[in-house]
Amino acid sequence: MSIKKLLFVYNPRSGKGLIKQHLFEIINIFTEGGWEVTAYPTQRPLDAHDHILETARDYEMLVVSGGDGTLSEAVSAIMEGGIDILLGYIPAGSTNDFATSMGIPRDMQKAAREIVNGVVFENDCGCFNGRYFAYVAAFGLFTDVTYETPQTTKNILGHAAYVLEGLRRLPGYKGVELTVEHDGIVETGNFIVGLISNSRSVGGMAIKALGRSNFDDGLLEISMVRTPTNPIVLQQTLNEILANRIGNDHFLVFSASNVKITSAEGVSWTIDGESGGTHTEVSVQCCKRALKLVIHPDDKTDQQSEIDRMHENMRNSKSLLFEDQRDIEK
Repeated sequence: MSIKKLLFVYNPRSGKGLIKQHLFEIINIFTEGGWEVTAYPTQRPLDAHDHILETARDYEMLVVSGGDGTLSEAVSAIMEGGIDILLGYIPAGSTNDFATSMGIPRDMQKAAREIVNGVVFENDCGCFNGRYFAYVAAFGLFTDVTYETPQTTKNILGHAAYVLEGLRRLPGYKGVELTVEHDGIVETGNFIVGLISNSRSVGGMAIKALGRSNFDDGLLEISMVRTPTNPIVLQQTLNEILANRIGNDHFLVFSASNVKITSAEGVSWTIDGESGGTHTEVSVQCCKRALKLVIHPDDKTDQQSEIDRMHENMRNSKSLLFEDQRDIEK
C-alpha cells in the first residue's frame, strides 16, 4: 500500500501559542488517518512560504496552522510554484477570518479530524498586483490595525485589540479619492474603507451585509464605504452596517472577476491582514477554483452559526461605537 505523505507547517507563535498544547494529538490524528506526517515549525516571517515552495511538491497534502498570515504565505507559495496539492487549515491566530468564512472549527483537534475526513472544495483566491492572497485585500480605517497592533497585545486581547485600536484612530481619519473600474464601468468617490474579498469576515467582523460571497464562483466581492461628510452621516453609515441595510448613498458594493483602482496619492493596503505596501494603482483578479481546500462537508452549518455569532457581537458593539462618536462631536 502506498504511503500518503502530509507536510504540516505551523507557526508556534500564532495566537497564544496554543498549538504547542495540541501538537501531539494533531499529528496522531493525521497518522491514524493514514498519513505519514512531516512537521515543520516556522522560524521567521515568510518561512512558511519559502519552505512550502521548496518542499511541498514531494507531498500529497499540505496542512498549515497559524493565523491568516500563515495561511496567506501557503496560498502564495502554492500559486507561485504552480503546486498541485491538497490544502488543509487549522486556525491558531487571534482572528482567523478565513476559518470563520469556511466554517472551520476553532478547536484544533476537531479541525484536524475534519481534514482527515473531509472533501475537496475548489476555492477561489485573489491576485493583487501579482501578489496572491487567500481572502482579502483592503485599505482604510481598521484595515492596517492587524499588522500594526503588537503581537503581545493581540495574544492578550484577541479580536478586542483590533476594535480598540481602530476606534482610537476614528476621530482623525480622512478618506481617499479613488477611481474604480470594473466591467466597463468607471466610478469615482471618496472612501474611508475598501475591501476586495472572497470572505464573509474581515478583522473579526462579519461583512455578510457588504456583499454576497460564493467562494468558487470566480468573482471577488468589492465593498467600499463612502467617507461620511459629518457625524450624522457617520452614525447613519454605522447603523446601516449593524442592521445589514446597505444603501447606495453610503456604500459602493459589487462583484467582479477583475477590478482596477487608481488614486492621485499613494494608498496603504493590507493583504490577508499583513502589510501590502502603498500604491497609486492596483489591479486585482480572481483566480477561480485555484485551491484544493479540504473541509468537512457539513461545515456550512458551522459557518452560519459563526456568522450569526459575529453579527450579534457587532450589535452588542453598537453602544460603544456611538459613545465614541459622541466624543467626536464634542
